[in-house]
Amino acid sequence: MPAQPPAIDEDAVRPDSAASTVGGPSFSPLYRQIKGLLITRLQAGEWKAGEAIPSEQELAARFGVSQGTVRKAVDELAADNLLVRRQGKGTFVATHAEEKIQYRFLRLTPDKGAESLGRQLLDCKRQRAPAWIAKLLQMRAGDPMVEVRRLLHSGGAPVVLDEIWLPGDLFKGLTVEKLSQHRGPFYGLFEAEFGVHMIRAEEKIRAVAADADSASHLQVPEGTPLLSVERLSFTYGDKPVELRRGLYNTANHFYRNELN
Repeated sequence: MPAQPPAIDEDAVRPDSAASTVGGPSFSPLYRQIKGLLITRLQAGEWKAGEAIPSEQELAARFGVSQGTVRKAVDELAADNLLVRRQGKGTFVATHAEEKIQYRFLRLTPDKGAESLGRQLLDCKRQRAPAWIAKLLQMRAGDPMVEVRRLLHSGGAPVVLDEIWLPGDLFKGLTVEKLSQHRGPFYGLFEAEFGVHMIRAEEKIRAVAADADSASHLQVPEGTPLLSVERLSFTYGDKPVELRRGLYNTANHFYRNELN
């Protein structure tokens, strides 16, 4: 009898279909390829923010792999804050409207205790993107963009002055009225109304002196040391969809980070 072929280990490395042929094929574990397929489905909007995704058993049948392979892919997506597991309920698309996730990009922490920051919208207007913003958001200079300015308050005192720039084509219909009426975090509104999900961000942090405008809004003397936090946020496919510059008064707060 001819020898039986060895069983295929679904978690063994296999050629990545998108790999470059330069220097030979590259390989990735099968669960990583399933992870990529799930991200593609998320990017296409098959499952909306806050919605349940199919069970691991259903996904395994869809992709023709073992349930264990799917579980490893889902585990990584949960670790990346793209999915949320809920005991006894299933796995859901992460949303910034969820309490444990909504403020994960805001690292300002009071010196004592915990708090919820109040929000004061200053302005929301459409204009043409200057070259430096267009470059960071991968737009063309002069493309339409939305500029939002707001203050965050702690105990009635302003502590953060935010300037936010968004691609105009993704945020058609974003107005002062819509932002004012929304009670949750901006990112929750961006998901629900515009289908734009912020999944990761890069930040640049430096010390600056308050100019006349920021000093007036933050109610500090001109020249007061502030922390400037410039954030570039990305959606699926590593597409930049928000540029934000926050000026932080850290007299009674600090910037918190976790390093692994």
